[in-house]
Amino acid sequence: MKPLLAVVGPTGTGKSDLGIALAHRLDGEIINADALQLYRGMDIGTAKLPPEQRAGVPHHMLDVLEIADEASVAAFQRDARSIAADIARRGRVPILVGGSGLYVRAALDAIEFPGTDAAVRARREEQLRREGRARLLAELAAVDPESAARVGDDRRLVRALEVHDITGRPFTSFMPERRYVRPTVQLGLTMDRDALNGRLARRVDAMLGRGWLDEVRTLEAAGLRTSPTAGKALGYPQLLSVLDGSLTLAEARDETVAATRRFTKRQRTWFRADPRIHWLDAGTQGGVEELTERAWNILRAQYDDAHE
Repeated sequence: MKPLLAVVGPTGTGKSDLGIALAHRLDGEIINADALQLYRGMDIGTAKLPPEQRAGVPHHMLDVLEIADEASVAAFQRDARSIAADIARRGRVPILVGGSGLYVRAALDAIEFPGTDAAVRARREEQLRREGRARLLAELAAVDPESAARVGDDRRLVRALEVHDITGRPFTSFMPERRYVRPTVQLGLTMDRDALNGRLARRVDAMLGRGWLDEVRTLEAAGLRTSPTAGKALGYPQLLSVLDGSLTLAEARDETVAATRRFTKRQRTWFRADPRIHWLDAGTQGGVEELTERAWNILRAQYDDAHE
C-alpha cells in the first residue's frame, strides 16, 4: 500500500506550495489540515490558496463549514480518513497538508474522540457552581485519579466528568498513541526563527493589502463575533477591534504579527515532539524545487513502485 503523505510544520513555511509540487510529482490530491481553512469565506486571513493557484490539484476539506459552525476534530477525523481512503482507492496519493497539530494527529494516528452531551455538561456545570470545584474534583479522583491529578481548570474538570458520565471510561483512556492508522510518511518544514518572523510580518502586510479588513467586515455579518471557533482565528479578533474603533489598523497589524509568532512557537513545540517527522529546511536557496527533490529522496524508498 502506498503511504499517505503529510506535510506539516509552522505557519508561513511554505507547506501549501510543497504540497502542490509533491501532488504533481506523485499524482496526488491534497487534504487540508488547517482548522481555519475549513471555513467558507475565511480566505485572505488563513492564506487559503484560491482555486486558480492550486495548479489543477484537487483540494479537499476546504470551505466545508459556515462561520457560525463549531469545528469538530472528531468530524474532521472521520471525513479526512474517508477522503484519504477514497483517493487511495482511485490509485492516487493522499497528501495531508496543514499546521493544526491536533487535526493532523486525528487524521494520522490511533486517536479516539469521546462524544459530547450538552445536557450532561450543563448538569455538571451547574453542580460546579452549586457545590464547588473541590467536590467535583473528589468525584473525578474516585473514578479517574490520573485525570484528577492533571486537570488545570474548571473546563477540563467538567469535560473529564462529562466523558466518564457518557462512556463509563476514564478520560485518560482516550489519550492518543503515536501509531499510524495507515502507512504514513510525515515531512516537516522548518525555518530559521528570525527568517520566519520576517516572513510572517510580510505575510500579514500582504493580507491587509489584499483586503483582509473587508473580509472581516463581511464575515462579521455572518456571525464571526459569536463563532466559537472562527472568531478566535489569528488576526480576526484584532481586525474586529478595528471595526469597533478600539484599535487602529497599525495596532491590529502589530498585535496580529506578535500573535502569529507566538502561535508558530507552539507549532514548533508540538511537531518537534513527534520523532517520526522527517524535517526539511524551508529556507533553502533552491526553493520549492529543491525541497521537492529532497522530499522525493525521503519518499522513494517508501513507495512500492516509487513512480519511477
